[in-house]
Amino acid sequence: MIEHPENAAEYKGLTVNEGVENLPQVNPYATFKRKKRTLSAEEYVEGILRGDITLLSQAVTLVESNLPSDQLIAQKVIELCLPHAGNSIRLGITGVPGAGKSTFIEALGTELCHQGKKLAVLAIDPSSERSKGSILGDKTRMNELSVEANAFIRPSPSAGSLGGVARKTRETIVLCEAAGFDTILVETVGVGQSETAAHSMVDFFLLLQVTGTGDELQGIKRGIMEMADGIAINKCDGHNVERAMAARVSFKNALALFPPTESGWKPYAETCSAVEKTGILDVWKMVEEYIRFTRANGYFDHQRTQQAKYWMYETINSSLLNGFYQSPDMEPLIEQAEQRVLNNELSSFIAAAQLLERYKNLKQQ
Repeated sequence: MIEHPENAAEYKGLTVNEGVENLPQVNPYATFKRKKRTLSAEEYVEGILRGDITLLSQAVTLVESNLPSDQLIAQKVIELCLPHAGNSIRLGITGVPGAGKSTFIEALGTELCHQGKKLAVLAIDPSSERSKGSILGDKTRMNELSVEANAFIRPSPSAGSLGGVARKTRETIVLCEAAGFDTILVETVGVGQSETAAHSMVDFFLLLQVTGTGDELQGIKRGIMEMADGIAINKCDGHNVERAMAARVSFKNALALFPPTESGWKPYAETCSAVEKTGILDVWKMVEEYIRFTRANGYFDHQRTQQAKYWMYETINSSLLNGFYQSPDMEPLIEQAEQRVLNNELSSFIAAAQLLERYKNLKQQ
């Protein structure tokens, strides 16, 4: 039987080929996204040491992750990067909300990049107490600095960390230093009741102040003033110049009343305008002067060793806390104790003591 009569002998010269089979419904030309290959710690470190910003960013993401698998790789990366770290100036910047921290950092950072320095900005963004989310919009506020080839801006959520500093910022500093960044700026959320965490990871702690907001007394609070190695009075421009100069004198008098610092350094105040980019270099000269002074008397290295010890204990405390709350054996016990406290069947202190005792016994089993 001839399927196509056109192929019969009388139709010489005319040939009809067989049709093709039905094609699969899936588009054969479609490209499928392959699963991303997991890099080893050694591959991350190799990329970081050659200054690969993409791998540096991915490594920072690993450090910030709470997944146990990511933490294993992250800790190995940090360990391998440690011998290449430590060669930078670490500057912490804090101040009341609205003091112009981001604008100041952009003005200072741009100037430092023009001087040939490699700058890493670790900007801490406040996390919502309700949603736990953060905007992470510091790059959008630092338009000029974000396009500098020598600048690396990494916004991180505070996630409820002490003093407004992200929990993993110190490890991120190590990675940035290993990548060749010689200047690290750490921006905190703002002046809180405790800036200890920020102070314990930087060489110079700068307090950014403004005038004309009715908040001058807030800035003279003893706790934050005692931690500050220097003060920069921002927004010294326009009609605010005279008030900024008067504030400088006030801060100078306040600082003179404090006892001598452990480093022997005498903190002082400078005025600047981040918008007009005036006085920015004077602030940086103050930082450089402090670094020279503390390196000469040995306090610079002493402070870094003390900071390393501080963060060892902070890590221990954090691990113990996470272990307690994330233990599957403790979770139902915590819920039961909580309910008994709410029903006034048990005091808060006794409930806590019983839970801790139970946790200790579980760890000993």
